[in-house]
Amino acid sequence: MATTLNIPLVRSGRQHRRRRAAAVTAALAVVALCLVVVTMMVGSYYVSPVDVISSVLGIGSDPTNDFIVRDLRLPTASAGLGVGIALGMSGFVFQKLLGNPLASPDFVGVSSGASLFAVTSIVILDASSTRISGSALIGAVLTSFLIYLLAWRGGISGYRFVLIGIAVSQFMVSIIGYIVSRAQIYEAREAMAWLVGTVGQAGAGELRTLLVALLVLVPLALALERPLRTLELGDDTARALGSRVEASRLALLAVSIVLVGLSVAVAGPIMFVALIAGPIAQRLAGSAGGVLAAGLVGAIIVLGADLVAQQVLPTSLPTGVVTGIIGAPYLLWLLATVNREGRGG
Repeated sequence: MATTLNIPLVRSGRQHRRRRAAAVTAALAVVALCLVVVTMMVGSYYVSPVDVISSVLGIGSDPTNDFIVRDLRLPTASAGLGVGIALGMSGFVFQKLLGNPLASPDFVGVSSGASLFAVTSIVILDASSTRISGSALIGAVLTSFLIYLLAWRGGISGYRFVLIGIAVSQFMVSIIGYIVSRAQIYEAREAMAWLVGTVGQAGAGELRTLLVALLVLVPLALALERPLRTLELGDDTARALGSRVEASRLALLAVSIVLVGLSVAVAGPIMFVALIAGPIAQRLAGSAGGVLAAGLVGAIIVLGADLVAQQVLPTSLPTGVVTGIIGAPYLLWLLATVNREGRGG
């Protein structure tokens, strides 16, 4: 009888969590779109929000506004939105899949591998922007494959994956430092500017690739969210529920790695966004908050950081500088909390 009476309460609680998550996700989408519009409004030449929307929709009548909005500011706004969504979603999947709040692509070697290949193409190969972006994507994929092989022991442990990823990341960083130290001054300056990360440096081809890929990867990540939540219960429980554990894990990792690689290819390694987007999304949306909410929080962080970096500070700075200022205190707090609660593994 008690079980029968509790069923409506359980269903009511589940529906409440879903409604809250849906409402918060919708609100995050509105905030992200507003920041996209603001990014195209402000600058040395102010454009009203009505003129911005008219220009984007192709119904504007002012050639000056159309040029400023479409040609100059829309690529930056699109890059901020796309990169933020990619980083937020990938960070959320990594943290849930590996069961560790430190399991961010920033720290487990994925971003470092992409950076190593990109810096190598800049300094040694003198590559074009398109080849630099392609090198970053290849570096993310190969590094992730290496970490997966090293971490495999009849399965994947989140703790082991994170530790090996951190070690591989530091190895990659040391090689990057060596390559930059041997470069010419102009090459080193270009490499360091790329390594800090900013959304305004993408070429049209790389940006188009990211946006088209998101049209495929976002629905795929949403479809894989149910297996992700099953894997959170543990491998044995997931198998008992009929989940194909390794196939699901590989699919989730593949989607996350491609998202990271494409975002790094467009904007460089913008740090801490993947680390903090997921926890913020879940704090706002509750336990039912998922990968889409995390992606929208990532977009808000990147767009907001770029606005601060370009419009608020006395001197324009790369976007990654502002995200670093935001993310570093959070990382210190997270390390202290994980150590105190014993949640490192």
